[in-house]
Amino acid sequence: MMQLSALLVSLPAVFAAQQPHIVFVLADDFGWYDVGYHGSEISTPNLDKLSAAGVRLENYYVQPLCTPSRNLLMTGRYQIHTGMQHQIIWPCQPYCVPLDEKLLPQLMKEAGYATHMVGKWHLGMYKKDCLPTRRGFDSFFGYLTGSEDYDTHVRCSPIAALNLTRCALDLRDGEAVATGYKGEYSTELLSQRATSIIEKHNSSKVTHTHGFSSLLSCPATAAHRALTVPERYVAPYGFIEDHSRRLYAGMVSAMDEAVGNITLALQQGGLWDNTVLVFSTDNGGQTLYGGSNWPLRGRKWSLWEGGIRGVGFVASPLLMQPGTVSRELIHVSDWLPTLVGLAGGSTNGTKPLDGFNVWNAISKGFASPRLELLHNIDPLYNDIAPLGGDLSICYECDEIHVFDSVKMPKLLKNLGGSWANSGFNVYFHAAIRSSNWKLLTGYPGCDIWFPQPGHNSSEPRPSEVDPLKPVMLFDIEKDPEERKEISDQFPRIVEYLLGRLYQHQKSAVPINFPDDDPKCDPGPTGAWGPWA
Repeated sequence: MMQLSALLVSLPAVFAAQQPHIVFVLADDFGWYDVGYHGSEISTPNLDKLSAAGVRLENYYVQPLCTPSRNLLMTGRYQIHTGMQHQIIWPCQPYCVPLDEKLLPQLMKEAGYATHMVGKWHLGMYKKDCLPTRRGFDSFFGYLTGSEDYDTHVRCSPIAALNLTRCALDLRDGEAVATGYKGEYSTELLSQRATSIIEKHNSSKVTHTHGFSSLLSCPATAAHRALTVPERYVAPYGFIEDHSRRLYAGMVSAMDEAVGNITLALQQGGLWDNTVLVFSTDNGGQTLYGGSNWPLRGRKWSLWEGGIRGVGFVASPLLMQPGTVSRELIHVSDWLPTLVGLAGGSTNGTKPLDGFNVWNAISKGFASPRLELLHNIDPLYNDIAPLGGDLSICYECDEIHVFDSVKMPKLLKNLGGSWANSGFNVYFHAAIRSSNWKLLTGYPGCDIWFPQPGHNSSEPRPSEVDPLKPVMLFDIEKDPEERKEISDQFPRIVEYLLGRLYQHQKSAVPINFPDDDPKCDPGPTGAWGPWA
């Protein structure tokens, strides 16, 4: 989803007179191969132009799912430290990002900013204290759950305890249900609200001593399913034979146009010269609904590179080395300390951060302060595989995922070494990156290489690839496609990384993933929202 976080922010004297405006664009389910500058057949002229004049982040990582990436963006902390290491927040689950976590917009407000969010929240809404307007945003226009129909703004979701599926409106303006927008395509609707906020920005409030900043989080659902888009966006893609890919391409074009409109509003308002724009996806592309991560392995929901290596860039006239490509290790959790640092704010009020301030790495080409990255540890992992079936086939049951953890040791063959004394349970779904090394344990998720869109596949079938092992090691710098598993060759590296996973697991808080609450039912004429 296109989560635009536009933060019109105040910067320290290093950027001289005025504090910079910061625009953060977070796209949804946007795959590695879905942007023009990665060779995609999908046209993204605005993203290509902005990134070419900025810094492209080619060693940048997000989480494999929507809620986790948003959680890390807003807290700057690994999900093992917030109890949110398992899946996403479903509409009827009674929990949210822990209320004792101080979020990015709260820190920006402490630095004197106005904060606005336009788009997808997906961080919990079962009670009012969880709403974005109670977590630091002065205004909110958008969706509380994880997806919706782009034209009706209705979300359909099963309520297991009531044995029914409920379809209800999911669109809010502030804390009130927003009606009257049926038929307005959500990507366009959200970008219109975002540009309206920019146009209303009162530049007269900006002085040399105090900036007027605004955090505008605009997470549009593009290009998350459902696959629907006005025909004018699809028309240029008649050459794409796959129906889902063709619709997806149109949705990406609409999102790219929205980014262009927001950039234009900043330019016309005289704000662009003092703006830092960040673009990021929230997770890898979902190949089931038109996305592509070619040539990377895996997809959304997985810890393979296709699920977590993200399209990302920074565009700004304030960059010290524009027009460059950065291969420094950067993570979605790094944005909170980086943006708060740009704002001249303080993170002293937060719990211990896992993110780093990476501005010098991005702007000046310095080495990243990040040497290690915990992708996740999830002992309860569910994936899109048939119960007891061949895990590498990767079927899906409408995003309600099944996995037989009891059969895990039998399904993962060829241990390739005994790591029983490491202290870490190697059947846990986990991954860690250290320098050029990446270690995966348990079942990482759908493990095949999906072919380049529009090309005949010569990729190996599941039966032809090496069997998965509970412990797998890859040299990601040399092998970003994760084709050569080398744990047998580097046992000391494996031992070290298992030790690091063990240390991380000791600091993890219990998973919070409650059963659905039947009180969530909005009824036949209601809207999704707080019920507790």
